[in-house]
Parts: sequence; C-alpha cells; structure tokens
Amino acid sequence: MKWTVIGYWGAYPEKGEATSAYLLEQDGFQCLIDCGSGALSRLQRFVDVKGLDAVVLSHYHQDHIADIGVLQYSWLVQNSLHRTNDKLTIYGHGEDETGFSALTHQFTEGIAYQYDDTLEIGPFQFTFQRTTHPVPCFAIRISNGKQEIVYTADSSFDQKLVRFSSDADLLISECSFYHGQDAAKAGHMTSAQCGRLAASANVKQLLLTHLPHFGDRQDLVTEARQQFEGSIQLAYEGWTWQG
Repeated sequence: MKWTVIGYWGAYPEKGEATSAYLLEQDGFQCLIDCGSGALSRLQRFVDVKGLDAVVLSHYHQDHIADIGVLQYSWLVQNSLHRTNDKLTIYGHGEDETGFSALTHQFTEGIAYQYDDTLEIGPFQFTFQRTTHPVPCFAIRISNGKQEIVYTADSSFDQKLVRFSSDADLLISECSFYHGQDAAKAGHMTSAQCGRLAASANVKQLLLTHLPHFGDRQDLVTEARQQFEGSIQLAYEGWTWQG
C-alpha cells in the first residue's frame, strides 16, 4: 500500500501547488482521495488521469473537490481521443444532494456512501467516521488487510476520531492552525491537537497536512511533538509512505 501526497494546502493552493489530494496505490490499482484545487495538474506528475480506477471524497468544500469538474472533462476528452467509453467511479457522501449529484457526468458515476458503510474498493477496505466540521464531512480509514491508514479530512478535535484512528500505521491529520489558536471555531485542529490525537490513538506515524498559509510551518511539527513522541512530518508534494 502506497500513499503519495499530491496536494496539501488548506483553503487555496500556493503557486504551482494544490489543495487536498492524495494518491493511494496497490497492485496497479490507483485511487485518488479528494481532488482539490490544482490537483489534476499536479497529479499528472505521478500518474495518467485515465489511469485512475476510483476517486473517494471526504466532503464537498472546494479545497477538496474543486478539480472534480476538471477531472470529468479530462475523461471526456481522453475517451473521445481514444474512442473509448471508460467510466470513472467517484465515491462521495449523499448528505449534500447538490454536491453528490455533480459527481455523475458523461464518463463518471457518483456512488454514495454512508457513515457506517464498509466499502471494498479495489484491494482496499474503506470505513468512514463523521467529523466535526461546518458541513457533513467524513474521516476515512483504509485497510489492505495488513496496514491501516487514517485520513482525518477536515475536523476539529473529537474523541470519536481517537477511536477511529486507533493503532493506525499512518495518520494523515489536518493541521490548519498553530497551538493556542481557536481552530475549533472553524472546524479544524491545531498542531498540538494533532499530536494529542496521534498519541491518544497510539498511531505509528503522523503526517500533518491541510497546512496554513501563515507562520513558520516547522513550528507545527515542534508543537505536535510536545504531545506525540512518534514520527511526525509535514506534507509536501510527492511525500510518500509505503507499507
């Protein structure tokens, strides 16, 4: 199981980069987790857009889904050029009718998941946990039967996330604010809360993502390390974990 960071900024992308987007791979199966602004451009450094087998979305805020329309057009164009009729499956929650309905296009099909669903997607098993965020949003736990990855998506600190993340090999945690700031008001976490989540859940490794556009981001690692003694890293394009 391989996890590659494609985009990692919160809200909007820095120049030449992307917001939330991650590539999950195993045995030739390629799944995109979230598809934020700039994601399609950056994704093509790693895979062909028609090489994707599935997309899974955490929620419908633009920094997580802005390039879905662009991805749909890419499949339309490529199918036309190659005279194929391939379809891409996009999984998203059904609690936002407008957001979910946009997932189905000429060559993409939206499939709804619920918070208590277990989905078999390629070689992976996906489970979901509702997060604490201004709109319906779901953390995602991914297993290949040997390793476990948890992606918090967007959330303020919540004990349910501790249970959901328990003993994960890799925790990818949103880290939108620095210690001492009021992250909960916006439905996000601080660096220290990310560290606390990792420690309480007994995870092996912590990746900080959904990063802020201000401050010295190395301070996020320092602050998280006050709570968690395990491996902590900042996300960047191309960062890879392989179980």
